[in-house]
Amino acid sequence: MAKLALLSVSDKTGIVAFGSELTKRGFEIISTGGTLKTLVDGGVKATAVEDVTGFPEMLDGRVKTLHPRIHAGILAKRDNPQHMAKLKENGIEPIDLICVNLYPFKETIQKDGVTDAEAIEQIDIGGPSMLRAAAKNFQDVTVITDQADYSEFLKRFDDDQVDNAYRRHLAAKVFRQTAAYDALIAKYMTTEPFPDKLTVTYEKVEDMRYGENSHQAAAYYKEPIPAAYSLANATQLHGKALSYNNLRDADAALRIIADFDKPAVVALKHMNPCGIGVSDDLLTSWNLAYESDPISIFGGIIALNRKVDLATAEKMHALFLEIIIAPAFDDDAYAVLAKKKNLRIMTLDFGKMNPNQKDMVTVLGGALYQDADTVHETVSDFKVVSKAQPTEAQLKALEFGQTVVKHVKSNAIVVTTANQTLGVGAGQMNRIDSLKIAVDKAEEKTGYDEAIVASDAFFPMDDCVEYAAKHGIKAIVEPGGSIKDQASIDKADEYGIALVFTGVRHFKH
Repeated sequence: MAKLALLSVSDKTGIVAFGSELTKRGFEIISTGGTLKTLVDGGVKATAVEDVTGFPEMLDGRVKTLHPRIHAGILAKRDNPQHMAKLKENGIEPIDLICVNLYPFKETIQKDGVTDAEAIEQIDIGGPSMLRAAAKNFQDVTVITDQADYSEFLKRFDDDQVDNAYRRHLAAKVFRQTAAYDALIAKYMTTEPFPDKLTVTYEKVEDMRYGENSHQAAAYYKEPIPAAYSLANATQLHGKALSYNNLRDADAALRIIADFDKPAVVALKHMNPCGIGVSDDLLTSWNLAYESDPISIFGGIIALNRKVDLATAEKMHALFLEIIIAPAFDDDAYAVLAKKKNLRIMTLDFGKMNPNQKDMVTVLGGALYQDADTVHETVSDFKVVSKAQPTEAQLKALEFGQTVVKHVKSNAIVVTTANQTLGVGAGQMNRIDSLKIAVDKAEEKTGYDEAIVASDAFFPMDDCVEYAAKHGIKAIVEPGGSIKDQASIDKADEYGIALVFTGVRHFKH
């Protein structure tokens, strides 16, 4: 008895050749709608599915294969005499191979101006049903949903290697595909910010050489439809492959620079900024970022929010850097940077920033899902709680420092001017140590006499205010909210420091 294959594909690439090869190997083919026409027009003999079911396609193609003569033929266990007897009793032929790919839901919802009705019509029902049925019965049925598997199947068939392990492999692939398909539909249909069941799916970009360390295996995945302003949509123009740590650092740099409208340069190392400069031109911004910490920038990641010119490129070329990412590069600037064969040079559309994102991190046995920290305080949000009032220059510096500090690992303290970081104290277990690190880096730098201190969270005691005062700081911005706020206010008044509360904490873990 000939083997029976059912072919019903939305993407018909390669289906005629595959169908032809199946017939050469003794398969009889049944098919549906457009796939049937493509096969027949391509010279492949195939039978319409309605000739098997005895029931016409209906409801504009919504109902084609949802019929017992199809699903019984797929689901019958060949080693179960009762199953096989029922097939014979009802004149149903077992189906040995299913080749199905699904309606292009993802491609549809990515189109400009697509309507809800158009999207819903691209939710496949019969396809996933056949795929899941065949995958469930993989011990008897081969199921193919990926065109990349056409040639592999034919080779294995010829070599008599379509064994249980291979069919199980294909079945697992099906369940991943249908799960991902359903997850994308669920995301499209869901309106709750935090639904009871969170279904997320990612598509593999590549295997990586290793993860955070050389003994850790890793792979890079992206969202099916990633945000426009994301690494998944960045273009690498030059350099060796990105590492696990490169990707995490580059992502952190992009998050930071998104908070600045003027020409800005962010230098980043190990997920923390080591230098940020903002000015009216890119070269000046670069100089400010570099001078923030000329030591830590070595081997760093650089993000720039303007097209890179030759003068700025020459400055960067003089250093060892891992990644440079910007909206674009002048031809001569790119030529200079590309002389370093390993330097990763990347571009991204900075005009498509979308702050309304969610962040997810995994924990043992689960995940945490939250709104991204997109709150941005300005001078109008500040509350001066000290007797001393900040000057206009200090207010600008306090606003800049507040923008920077939320991107530094907590406990976080930054010392800045109005357009440059002078010292960054990151990730210490107590706030006074973070302050000491930041001040130590900042004290000898030009502009320190105008510097302010910004803290990501309140001062639990007045020691930070006193230390800052004794090291020449004249203005501080912090959230407030401690039961000991008054002690810090009193200490600020004792030293004549302008102390500003924002009311917003910016822990970053």
